[in-house]
Amino acid sequence: MSTTASPAPGAGSRPGGRSARVRAAVHLAVRELVADDPGEPLTIPVLAARAGVHATTVYRRWGTVGELLADVATSRFSGDIVVPDTGSLRGDLERYASDLAKDLCDPDTLALVRATIGIGGEQGAAACRGERQQQLEAILERERARGGQPPTLERTTDAVLAPLYYRAVFTDDPLTPEWTRTLVSHLLPD
Repeated sequence: MSTTASPAPGAGSRPGGRSARVRAAVHLAVRELVADDPGEPLTIPVLAARAGVHATTVYRRWGTVGELLADVATSRFSGDIVVPDTGSLRGDLERYASDLAKDLCDPDTLALVRATIGIGGEQGAAACRGERQQQLEAILERERARGGQPPTLERTTDAVLAPLYYRAVFTDDPLTPEWTRTLVSHLLPD
């Protein structure tokens, strides 16, 4: 007969504990630093100090600034734009492009995108486009379910997503509703 006590349920895990607080503090520090002081170098020690945690904690969890930015971007862009359902592919894509343009016009969002792509390389770019491509795929899949023959995800990404990100990140040209509608009209000519 064993007299060894079983560990208490949940022993060893701390959901919502210190790990979650550290992640939230570091994510907030990243967002604040890229938005408030783009001239400040993004280094693990600077980010850790701003978050109020030790740099080794950040190194252990994320490894590099690029990985940290990718994590922040993935967290920020997950579920922030609702996939529209207007009843037509054109309507869905127009609303989607308009909503994404509004999001990219937010200075804090744009600063995070620029930093993530600039420092995070391919990993950062993947973090910025991953959720967006999943959203586009959901729109295209819905059109297939309605019996339509939508363009491929690659073609839709090239026609809608790529110009939006290019204009937001690399130019000062406005992302107006009229302009976003032209992206969809080029993809889906009448």
